Amino acid sequence: MTRSGLFFGVPFEMNSSSHNRWLHRFAVLTALATLALIGIGGLVTSHEAGMSVPDWPNSYGYNMFLFPPSKWIGGILYEHTHRLWASMVGLLVIALTRWLGGWASRKPLAIVGALEMLGGIVILSRWPDLAATGGFLAGIGGIVLLAALVWVRNEAALRPLPQLGWIAFALVQVQGLLGGLRVVMFKDQIGIFHGTLAQLFFVLTCAIALLTSKWWMKRGDVNSTSNIQSTGAHAFKLRGALLFATVLILFQLILGATMRHQHAGLSIPDFPLAYGKLWPATDVASVARYNAQRVEITDINPITAFQIDLQMVHRLAAVLILAAVGFSALRARRSTMAKSSVFWLGLILLQASLGAATVLSNKAADIATAHVLVGAISLATGTVLSIIVFRFPELASSKAPALANSPTVDLKSAAGVDPAGNMSAAR
Repeated sequence: MTRSGLFFGVPFEMNSSSHNRWLHRFAVLTALATLALIGIGGLVTSHEAGMSVPDWPNSYGYNMFLFPPSKWIGGILYEHTHRLWASMVGLLVIALTRWLGGWASRKPLAIVGALEMLGGIVILSRWPDLAATGGFLAGIGGIVLLAALVWVRNEAALRPLPQLGWIAFALVQVQGLLGGLRVVMFKDQIGIFHGTLAQLFFVLTCAIALLTSKWWMKRGDVNSTSNIQSTGAHAFKLRGALLFATVLILFQLILGATMRHQHAGLSIPDFPLAYGKLWPATDVASVARYNAQRVEITDINPITAFQIDLQMVHRLAAVLILAAVGFSALRARRSTMAKSSVFWLGLILLQASLGAATVLSNKAADIATAHVLVGAISLATGTVLSIIVFRFPELASSKAPALANSPTVDLKSAAGVDPAGNMSAAR
C-alpha cells in the first residue's frame, strides 16, 4: 500500500513494493559520476587550466568529441577531460529524468528538445556572435529529443522523484551553459556560480539516490506514529543542529569557490597563524609589504585586503562548522543516527586537515582537489542526514522502530550498500 503525505511542504509517496533496484543503482551511478566531475573540475582550477581550451563548445576548432587525443597535453588534458565527463553526466541525467518520469515524460522531453533545437538554430542563423550558445542549445536539444523518441515505456516513480528529476534536468543544462560562458566570456564571477551550482547539483543527485533506495521505501512502511510524540522535542533540536551545520557548510563552499576563482587561495601563506598573527593587518602599508614578500610564482596579480579578509572568514567558518557538526554528533549520540553523525564529524576533521595541508603545501593541486571533494561529500552527508531526520523524526530517538537487519541508520544502508560494502542484491 502506498503511503502519502507532505514532506517539506512537498507531496510524497512511499511504497517498498514499488522499489526498483536498477533505478536506484542508476541514481547512485549518476551521483558518483557527478562527484567525479567535481573532482575533475577541481583539478582544472588547481592547475590553472580553465582557459587551456579557449573556444566552446568546440575544442580548438574541432568538434569536442573528435578532438585528437594527441593534442591532450598540459592543461588541455584537464580541461578537455572535464568537458567530456560533463557531457557524460548530462546524458546520465537525461536518462535519469526519463526513467523517473516514466512514459508520461516523453512528451515534455520531446517538446523541450524541439524548442532547444529550434532556439539553437535561430541563434546560429541570426546572431553569429552567440554561435557557442546556439551550438550548445542545438546539440543538447537533439539529445533530449532522441531520448524522448526512442526510450521504452515505463511507469513513473513515486512523488517527488519525477519532480526532482526535472529539477536535475534543468540544473545540468544551466551548469553546462555556465561552464561554457565562463570560457567565452572570460569572467571569474561565472566560475564562482559554476562551482557553487556543481555542489548543489551533487546534493540533488544524492537526494535522488536516497529516495530511490530500498531502505527509504521500507522505512516508510514502518508504523512509527507511537514514537513521534515522545521524540518530538529531541527530534526538533537534532533537526535544527543538522540543518544549521549543513547551511554553514554550503556557505563555506561558496567562500571556497570565491577564493579559488579569484585566485585568493594563498593570499595567506602560513597556518595556523596569518602572517604571524591571529588576525593579519590589512592596511595599505601592510598589504604592500605582504606583496613584496610573496614567493607565489604562479600568482600574476598582487593580493588585496579583501582577499586576505576572505580567507580569514573562511578559516573562522571552518571552526564554526567543526563546532556545529561536533554538537550535532553529540546531540545524536544516543539515537539511531549516532554512527552517521560520527562519520560526518570525521569528514569535517578530514576537511579541516586538507585545508591546512593546502596552505602548507603551497596549494598542491592534488591536496586542493581532495579538499574540494571532501567538502562536497560533507555537504551531501549533512543534507542526507537532515532529510532523514525531517522525514523520520522517530530516528532521533534510540527507541525508534528498526528495520530487519538494520538496527542503526547509516549512509551505507540508506544508499543500498550492505555492511560488507557490497550492493545489496535482495531488492
